[in-house]
Amino acid sequence: MAKAEPAEQLRLLELQALDAKIKQLDNRAKILREDPRLTDLYAGLAVAQSDLVVRTTEAADTQRELTRAETDVEQVATRITRDEARLNSGSGLSKDLVAWQKELESLARRRSTLEDIELELMERLEGSAARAAKQQGVVDDIDGSLGTIRNDVDAQLAEVSAERSAVVRDRTALAASFDAALLAIYERALTKRGIGAARLFHGTSEGSGMQLSPGDLADIRKAADDDLVMCPDAGCILVRSAEWS
Repeated sequence: MAKAEPAEQLRLLELQALDAKIKQLDNRAKILREDPRLTDLYAGLAVAQSDLVVRTTEAADTQRELTRAETDVEQVATRITRDEARLNSGSGLSKDLVAWQKELESLARRRSTLEDIELELMERLEGSAARAAKQQGVVDDIDGSLGTIRNDVDAQLAEVSAERSAVVRDRTALAASFDAALLAIYERALTKRGIGAARLFHGTSEGSGMQLSPGDLADIRKAADDDLVMCPDAGCILVRSAEWS
């Protein structure tokens, strides 16, 4: 059976406390990184950005239609100006004058139709642009909330990281003060079971939280003070003291 002075065994509880603190800080960091507010906001942002793409695409498509309509109106207006100039010049055969007059009437109707289309597209563009702007506002609001929460989480993570670094330094210094063989037994239990040492307090292992059987307690009472005894349930070193019996 491995041995260690009772005082050294008691000091293992200090090491265990530091390891427990490191584990607690790691769990805290994990909880912070998985903040449900961030998860919900990221999901909401994805939906909002998808809707924004639809709105901006609608506005862009309408703008292209309006640009084509404006070009068509401009082309018809140019032809009207040209034909009016011809008609007003009085030159040409009478049949040409009649043809130009009829073409002007046709072009005027065409321009009126195109201007109606242009007006409709302008109204559509105004509406689609307004919807896109409103959706952009939704995206900006969500992104702003995300930024605020991320900053808060990052600040808390920085605090946790700084505290963890300090605890790790203390743990490293304390671990170095133990006999290598004793530390190896402790580390093996810590790695395998998540706890390296715990008190035996009034017959209960604080490693497992369970009352030991009368047989296990009888075996432990027979062990010398410098014997290392292990928790039959948690697999960790049980640290004994007369005050805890």
